[in-house]
Amino acid sequence: MSKYYSVIKSTGSYIPTKVVKNSDFLNNTFYDSTGNIINISNEELIEKFHKITNISERRYLTDELVTSDLAYFSAKNAIESANIDPEKLDYIILAHNFGDVKSGNTYSDLVPSLAARVKNKLKIKNPFTVAYDIIFGCPGWLQGVIQADYYIKSGDAKLILVIGAEALSRVSDLHDRDSMIYSDGAGAIVLEAMQSDEPIGILSHISRSDTYTESNYLWMDTSYNPDKKDFGIYLKMNGRKLYEYALNNVPLLVKQCIEKAKLTIDKVSKVLLHQANEKMDEAILQRVFSLFNINKIPDGIMPMIINKLGNSSVATIPILLDLILKGMLPSHKISSGENIVLASVGAGMNINTLVYRTI
Repeated sequence: MSKYYSVIKSTGSYIPTKVVKNSDFLNNTFYDSTGNIINISNEELIEKFHKITNISERRYLTDELVTSDLAYFSAKNAIESANIDPEKLDYIILAHNFGDVKSGNTYSDLVPSLAARVKNKLKIKNPFTVAYDIIFGCPGWLQGVIQADYYIKSGDAKLILVIGAEALSRVSDLHDRDSMIYSDGAGAIVLEAMQSDEPIGILSHISRSDTYTESNYLWMDTSYNPDKKDFGIYLKMNGRKLYEYALNNVPLLVKQCIEKAKLTIDKVSKVLLHQANEKMDEAILQRVFSLFNINKIPDGIMPMIINKLGNSSVATIPILLDLILKGMLPSHKISSGENIVLASVGAGMNINTLVYRTI
């Protein structure tokens, strides 16, 4: 029986122009969480960081821009790629975590919502284009896609713009070595309702939140530099706990989502994971295949862009998707009829995963 499915009509992204290399951190003074200077050379610290994460450079937005600007650029790109009238959008869902933070401070500006700001920049007059934000940690963009799928399958919407935008450089403590992970960027998709007799588009999705003891794995706090008296608060994380949580929970959820779509891992052509740490993603992928009793992972199944773009939180997956679909990652291609898995993990702690079949 024919029914409506959520399919990707177009994608868009914005990658900031400011390139920050690992060598740019050589003159930083790094402190540990107790306020003591880390007693190893920055050369050694940066080398260890690169070995674990594979990040060699990242992108920062320029001083005159804020997160809603990045979101607008990616949204405009997606709308133009779709060749649609933006007045026909039913929803604009914008995932972020810190609002608009201007250069030189760490104060979040959240009113009006960033989605409302993007709708204004797009000059959309339609009052029934409902614009709202979602804060769900790094999995926020994927959670926005999941919400959009519910709207489409309920018959409430036909066209939805989902954006993920973040400016982590504005909330990074440059005296904390973890700040080298963070990056800025934005990605967007236009989801469209499409009628089909066969399953297409979004086939399945699952989300979970663990907060009983896990909610404090990522938090906001003052600088690790005890002499820094700027009253700002910065993003902090317990890297070891995050790593353990991700490895113990993400593979299981991915397996459940694949099975919910009535598939097995050998029917999946690409796995797009939130990119915060390349070694962690490789370990997650290995565990997913192990859960299906497969030891050899196919070459090229997990595209990575973290080496040059770092961790831009909610923006990592939509940027990656846009680059692949627009042929900007020559070694990776997604063809019609393929099944791809998207999965993310982050503050909350939250995890979500989704299986999509291309048309």
